[in-house]
Amino acid sequence: MSAQLRAAGAFAPLARRITLRAVRQYHPLPTGGLQRADGAARTIRPSMRFTANAYHNAVIVRNASFARLLPKLVVKFARIPALFGGLMIGGVAWIQYQAIQVSNSAQELYGNVKTTLTATASDLWGSAVDIAGQTKRGWQNTKDKVEIPEWLDKIMKGEGEAGNGNGGSGGPGGPEPPKQSKTGVAAGVSASAAAYGYDQAADNDERTPEEISKDDHMMYITKMMIEIRNLLQKVGQSSSVTLPSIVVIGSQSSGKSSVLEAIVGHEFLPKGTNMITRRPIELTLVNDPDARVDYGEFPDLGLNRITDFSLIQKNLTELNQSVPDTECVSDDPIRLIIHSPKVPDLSLIDLPGYIQVAGENQPRELKRKISELCDKYIRGPNIILAISAADVDLANSTALQASRRVDPRGERTIGVITKMDLVDAEKGAAILSDKQYPLRLGYVGVISKLPSQGLFKRDTGNLLAVISRNEKAFFSSHPSQFGPEAKVNIGTVTLRKKLMQVLEQQMSSRLQATTDAIQRELEETTYQFKVQYNEEPMTAEAYLAESLDNFKHLFHKFASSFGRPQMQDLLKSALDQRVLDQLAARYWNKPIEDLYAAPNEPDSIADLPKADPKSHYWHMQLDTASSALTRLGVGRLATTVVSAAVQSNVDKLIDKSSFAKHPSVRQVISEAAATVLEDRAYTTSDGIEFSLKPYKYEVDIQPQEWNQGREHVAGVLKGELDQCQAAMKNLENVVGGKKKLKEVMGFVDRARKGDIAVEGESRNGAGGFSAALLARGREAVFLRDRADIINMRMLAVKSRQCKSLENKYYCPEVFLDAVATKLTQTAVLFLNVEMLNDFYARFPREVEAKLGEQMGGAGIERFAREDPRIRRHLDLIRRKELLELVLSKIETLNRLDTHNDTKLDGGYKKRLRRSLF
Repeated sequence: MSAQLRAAGAFAPLARRITLRAVRQYHPLPTGGLQRADGAARTIRPSMRFTANAYHNAVIVRNASFARLLPKLVVKFARIPALFGGLMIGGVAWIQYQAIQVSNSAQELYGNVKTTLTATASDLWGSAVDIAGQTKRGWQNTKDKVEIPEWLDKIMKGEGEAGNGNGGSGGPGGPEPPKQSKTGVAAGVSASAAAYGYDQAADNDERTPEEISKDDHMMYITKMMIEIRNLLQKVGQSSSVTLPSIVVIGSQSSGKSSVLEAIVGHEFLPKGTNMITRRPIELTLVNDPDARVDYGEFPDLGLNRITDFSLIQKNLTELNQSVPDTECVSDDPIRLIIHSPKVPDLSLIDLPGYIQVAGENQPRELKRKISELCDKYIRGPNIILAISAADVDLANSTALQASRRVDPRGERTIGVITKMDLVDAEKGAAILSDKQYPLRLGYVGVISKLPSQGLFKRDTGNLLAVISRNEKAFFSSHPSQFGPEAKVNIGTVTLRKKLMQVLEQQMSSRLQATTDAIQRELEETTYQFKVQYNEEPMTAEAYLAESLDNFKHLFHKFASSFGRPQMQDLLKSALDQRVLDQLAARYWNKPIEDLYAAPNEPDSIADLPKADPKSHYWHMQLDTASSALTRLGVGRLATTVVSAAVQSNVDKLIDKSSFAKHPSVRQVISEAAATVLEDRAYTTSDGIEFSLKPYKYEVDIQPQEWNQGREHVAGVLKGELDQCQAAMKNLENVVGGKKKLKEVMGFVDRARKGDIAVEGESRNGAGGFSAALLARGREAVFLRDRADIINMRMLAVKSRQCKSLENKYYCPEVFLDAVATKLTQTAVLFLNVEMLNDFYARFPREVEAKLGEQMGGAGIERFAREDPRIRRHLDLIRRKELLELVLSKIETLNRLDTHNDTKLDGGYKKRLRRSLF
C-alpha cells in the first residue's frame, strides 16, 4: 500500500470525529440570522458525503423519468433566492436596531465616563495638593532645625545663576501668576446648580450671577430651616412647635415612586405589586458638598452610611413587609436620611397610595385606613405634592380630591402630572395650565419613567441625567405646547427647584409664629425644671457614675463585715448536716419500708452507753463515720458554700442600690461576681483538699476541742429534734388530726411487733386503712422513734460519760462535731487567702470592665432611661436644651438675613423679609 493510501486510511477516523463534533456544536451556537442559516448549511453538508467504500450503493437506473423531479427542482431553486432575500432584509433591520441602541448607550456611557474621570481627576488633584502642602511643612520644620550650607540655601531661594533667567519672569514686577485651571473653575460652580440638578440635566444653567446668588442663599436658608424642623420633631408634643414638610400622595400606579426617585437621583423605593408601601417614609434629603459618594442612613435602626442603594431598597421593603397582611398599613414611620452633593435640602414624606377597591386578601377597611393615614399627614402646615397621571382625568384624581378636603383654596398643594408622554401634547399642555382645578402653586409636568434599556446595562447612578435627557427630547419636540412662550412648568429639574422654593417660603411664613411658640414652651420648661428639680443638672454619665459609687460604697461595707468568722459559721453549718447524715446512717433508726415484723438488732443505739469499751462494732462505726466525714470533699463543699453566700450578698447589695431598677446592669454585676468566684474556685478547692490530707488518716482532737464540740453538738441535736417534731405536726394536719394519726400508728406498731399478720400491703391498704394512710403512718412511726433516739442522745451528750475524750466511742456525736470544727478552721484559712481576698480586689474592677463593654455607644443613655425618675429629669433637660438650640439657630437665621440685605435687590429683600416674618 502506498504512503498516500496509508495516510488517507489513518486520517479517515479523525475526519469522522471532527465531523461529529461539529454537528454537536451546532445547537448552542449563539449567533442568529444569516450566521445561523450558514452554520446550519455547513452542518448539513458533511452528512451528504459518501464514504470510500460506498460506491456500490449508488443508484444506477438506465430508464429514469424526470417528469416528476423537474417541477420540484424548479420550485426549490425558486425558494433559495427568496430565502436569502428575507434573511438579508431581517439581518439589515436587526443591525440597524442594534446600531441605534449602541448609539444611545454609547452616549450615556460617554457621559458616565466623563463624570467619573472628572471626579477622579479632582480627587487626585486634591490629594496631590495635600501631599505637596504636607511636604512643604515638613521641609520647613526640617530646615528650621538643620543648618543648611550657604550655597544650598542660595540655590533653594533662587539666587543662583540657574534661577536668574528672565524666561519664566512675567516682567520686572516678579513672576507671572499661574493660570487658573479648568478644575478650579469647575469647583467654583454654585452649590445650588448641583442641588437643582443643572449639572446633571440636559438643560444648561442659564441663570444670571444674581439669580445664582439668590438661589444659593435660599438653599442655605432652607438647609437651616430643615435643621430647625428636625430639632422641633425631637421636641414633639406641641402642634404649634413645628415646621412644614412635603407630603407626597397619589393613587397606586400614578408614578409617585418614580417622581421621588427622580428627585433623589437613585432607585431606592420598594417595587412590586400588592401594596408595597405600607408605612410612611419620612425622607430627609441633605445637600452635603463634602460627600464623596451618595449614602443613606436609617437613624432609628442604627444603620449609617449605606452607599449601596439596592440595600436601602431591600431594607425599605423588609420594613414595609413587617406590617402584617391583616392590617396592611401602619402609622409607624420609617425615617431615612440621604446625603448627597446632588440633592436639594428637602423634607419629604411618602405615603401609601390610594386604592379604589380592596383586594381579596386585604381587609375591607383598607381604603378607609389609607385615607385616614393620608389625612393625618396632609393637614396644615404641610405642603401637599399631589401626584396624578396625565392619562387620567383630573376630575378623577384621588390625590386632588384628598387635597381639596384639607386645602380647598389650593394654597398648599403642588400638582405633579406624570406620564406626559402618554397623551397628546395639546392635552398635556392643557392639563398643566388647567383652570378648572386651579392650584396657587401650579402644576409641573414630568416624565419620570426611565427610557427602555439599551444594549448595555442601564446606569441608575446618574438617574436624573437620564430622565432629564428623556424629558428634553420629548418636550423640545413640541415647542409650541411646552416652549418658553407656553408658560408651563415642565421637567424634574423645575420640580426640584419649585419644591425648594415652596418649602422655604412655607417654612419662613411660619417662622415667627413658631418662634413665639418656642419661647412660650421654653419658659414653661424652665419653670418646671426649677420647681421639680431645683435646676439640678443631670446627665446619663453622671447618673451612672453616681450609681456605681453608691454600689461600691455598699460593697466595701459588705467586705468589712464578711470575713473568716462568717465563712466559718457557714462551713460549720454545712458540715453539721454531714455529721447528722453520718449519725443517721450508722447509729439512728432507718425509715420503715413495709409492715412486716421488725427484726431484732443485736447492737442498738439504746445499748451504746452500756456496751463493752473494746467492742469492735462500735469502734468500726465511729472510725468509718470519721473517715467518711474527712473524705467527703470538704474543699469543693467549702468553695461552693462560700461562693453561694458571696453571690447572694452581692444580689442583696444590688437590691439596695439604684441598680435594682436596671435589669440589664443587675445581670452584668451578678455575672461579674460569678466570673471572679469561678476563676478561683478550682484552685481553692484543690488547695483545701491538700491542706486537709493529714486528717484523712487520723484526727487528733484536743480536750478543749472536745469540750467545744460537746457544747455545740447539743444545739445541733436540738435543731434536728425540732425538725422531727415539725414534720410530725405536718403529718397530723395532712391525715386529719392527731387522733386519726395515732390510730394508724398503732396499727403499724402492732404489725411491726408481729401482733397482726399482714400478708401483703395491696393498693387498697390493710386493716381498714388506705395505702396512702398507711404510708403516712409508717412515716409518723419513723419520726417518733427518731425523736426518741435524739432525746436519748441529747441526755447522753450531757452525761458524765461524755465528759471525757477517752469515751469518744460512747459519744460519736461529740467526736464527729469536733472533727468537723477542725476541718472548718483549716479550710477557712485557705478560703480567706485564696478566694475571698482575691474577690474583694478583683470584683470592683471586673464590674467596671463589664459595664464599660455594655455601655458603649448609646448604652449609657439607655441605662439612665430605665429609671422612670431619671428619664423624666433627662427629658426635661433635653427639651430645654433643644428649645434653646432652636432659638439660637433662628437668631442665626435672622442675622444672616440682615447681613444679606445689603447684597440683594429691593424686590428680593422684600420677598425674603415677608417670608421670614
